[in-house]
Amino acid sequence: MTAAAGAALKGTPIPLTGGESVYCLNQAQLREAERLVFVDEQTSARLGPELERLEQVLARNERAALAFVLIDRLLGADAR
Repeated sequence: MTAAAGAALKGTPIPLTGGESVYCLNQAQLREAERLVFVDEQTSARLGPELERLEQVLARNERAALAFVLIDRLLGADAR
């Protein structure tokens, strides 16, 4: 049994940056995403309000579901 499967059976969370999740977070990409959302003048003007709106109207699990679907689409799964 893999560590991920064992963790799932025990009910403990699987760390996203540990290499065992479906998608591993790249810290450099995450920092760049944060820069685009919160710092860059052009993109933050569009992305910041959308992020705020989504965080107000969606539950945590709904935001997580949306995030995974967006990542999947960015990886090209929507072209299938």
